[in-house]
Amino acid sequence: MYLMTAFIQTSLSWFGTKTRTPLQVPKIYATQESSPKHFKFLTTMASLPTEVFSTVELQQQHRHAEDTSGRAERAQWLLSSPDPPGLWQQLIHGIKSNLLPQGNRYSKQKTPANRAFSLFRGLFPILSWGRNYKASKFKNDVMAGLTLASLSVPQSIGYANLAKLDPQYGLYTSIVPPLIYSLMGSSRELAIGPVAVVSMLLSSLIQKIEDPVANPIAYRNLLFTVTFFAGIFQAAFGLFRLGFLVDFLSHAAIVGFMAGAAIVIGLQQLKGLLGISHFTTNTDIISVLESVFDSIVHEPWHPLNIVLGCAFLIFLLIARFIGKRNKKLFWLPAIAPLISVILSTLIVYLTKADKHGVNIVKHIKGGLNPSSAHQLQLRGPHVRQAAKAGLISAIIALAEAIAVGRSFAAIKGYHLDGNKEMLAMGCMNIAGSLTSCYVATGSFSRTAVNFSAGCQTAVSNIVMALTVILSLELLTRLLYFTPIAILASIILSALPGLIDINGAYHIWKVDKLDFLACVGAFLGVLFASAEIGLLAAVSISFAKILINSLRPGIEVLGRLPTTDIFCNINQYPMAIETPSILIIGIKSSLLCFANANSVKERVLKWVTKEEDETGDPKEKRRIQHVILDMSNVMNVDTSGILALEEIHKKLCSYGIQLAMANPRWQVIHRLKVSKLVDKIGGESVFLTVGEAVEACLTSKVAGEQLLMV
Repeated sequence: MYLMTAFIQTSLSWFGTKTRTPLQVPKIYATQESSPKHFKFLTTMASLPTEVFSTVELQQQHRHAEDTSGRAERAQWLLSSPDPPGLWQQLIHGIKSNLLPQGNRYSKQKTPANRAFSLFRGLFPILSWGRNYKASKFKNDVMAGLTLASLSVPQSIGYANLAKLDPQYGLYTSIVPPLIYSLMGSSRELAIGPVAVVSMLLSSLIQKIEDPVANPIAYRNLLFTVTFFAGIFQAAFGLFRLGFLVDFLSHAAIVGFMAGAAIVIGLQQLKGLLGISHFTTNTDIISVLESVFDSIVHEPWHPLNIVLGCAFLIFLLIARFIGKRNKKLFWLPAIAPLISVILSTLIVYLTKADKHGVNIVKHIKGGLNPSSAHQLQLRGPHVRQAAKAGLISAIIALAEAIAVGRSFAAIKGYHLDGNKEMLAMGCMNIAGSLTSCYVATGSFSRTAVNFSAGCQTAVSNIVMALTVILSLELLTRLLYFTPIAILASIILSALPGLIDINGAYHIWKVDKLDFLACVGAFLGVLFASAEIGLLAAVSISFAKILINSLRPGIEVLGRLPTTDIFCNINQYPMAIETPSILIIGIKSSLLCFANANSVKERVLKWVTKEEDETGDPKEKRRIQHVILDMSNVMNVDTSGILALEEIHKKLCSYGIQLAMANPRWQVIHRLKVSKLVDKIGGESVFLTVGEAVEACLTSKVAGEQLLMV
């Protein structure tokens, strides 16, 4: 008998060292349903002689002490973490990271020359990639730039007409902004210049303040002022890392806005296509159709305009179709607008069609961009309205440019820094407002042409700008007889790319609320105005955020079998709930005034079993510990802290202990500042949910042992 007892002691000692879990009560659930093998083992242990059980119990106590010490040490890492950076420090860090490439490494350099060079290299990425620029890349960029210019010249003239400006201002906008962006921008493919949506948006916003027909000079000056404010806002967004503001205009909202704007722009081109002289200044579809109908019925119109415009529109659409079907013929849709302008101008000049009712461009002022700094209206009654229009146009321009730039950057396999792009576009629009330009941004159609033409760097924008300068110097007189209907057909041919039906259908399948924002933007632009469409889309997006924040996900967690992973018991039915312990996960990034009361009420309902989200009846069980998994909570405000305090008080009145697992940096900092950690107890804050469960089980077992004694 003595030998048998010694053999059992030795065997148990070895077994306890190799397989710790069955011997540690806190790490198992000693219930026959959850862990039958462990339960059987513990039953066998209970039948062993007293001296054997005492040896095993000592080993368990020793390991429990080690585990408790380790948990306390790891919890202390969490509680003694340094204070997070404040708001001012975050802003300074954001500015440094935008201006200094690889911020930390360069900020430690002590040489002023090195710091200055790193600053300039952060502001002007061309200093980085320009050192490795090769002749082969230059050849590709020149070809891409010339192809891009053949499309930019006629489009710029047409978009200036859409913005209610003289044709030369569209060409001016294709010179200075692309040159500035090529120095400061980080996208290799993005083609900068005027675009249809922004041109339409500006005309709809500004003509409510100044009439472009009755007072064209005041209208133009106000447009330059709006461009200046747009550049200021864009640069501020990038400098202070406020790009998230642009993200409020979601992808779904952009899809709807672009589609609605494309239809409105297309209807407005009926003025040039039909040769209508009097046209409404409103942009909604009802006003435009009424104006077209009244003009056709009550005013004389000349069919030669529509014949000429429709003929070349068909040519442009065929060229576009061929270019899509055959990638090698990418140059055909790019050069088709220029061919249309040349041929139509020759036809009008040779046939003297302008004498028979065909509307023509007439005089285009040549020469380089004149200064417009003295024309900015930074004082006066319209400054506030100009700033508002600048903010709206800045957001739309940034959303379009960043979406286009990131799409092509993903194809090429490089990262596009949104904040640096905002800074670059802000600087280029500020410079443009001082040189007779209006708001410029990245164009999807021209960027696609630039990409297909094989551009390698932003040098293609420089080549395009230089080509436009030559056009202003040499070709403006030749464009005198260019028909307005051709410019309308060029704009119409570019609009199908703005209507993304497949994208809208995909949004409908994935997220119905996103589709609602898409439809809101579309209908708002179509039946009201551009700003109403934006307001509708942003309002729906905000409503979606509020719904998710006011009713955050509260879920009961259980341990997955044979793991230390805790998951939602509704998503994973095999997850095992721990007896007497309720583990609740808060699925919200912010615990704030908007959702604090909801979180508090739902936690307390779970404790009292008044709420059962699964809908299945459950047996009530005595809860002794509640663990809040704070892994997903990134920040908390005073309302959230008060809610946690009330939860703690209520649980204490029930005789239930509260514990927290993995509070994030900002959260634990504010819990310490508010003294909530002292109220709950530092020993009730844990690094992981698993450690919190082990500690609760240990305290439970210790309490039961005391009661037994």
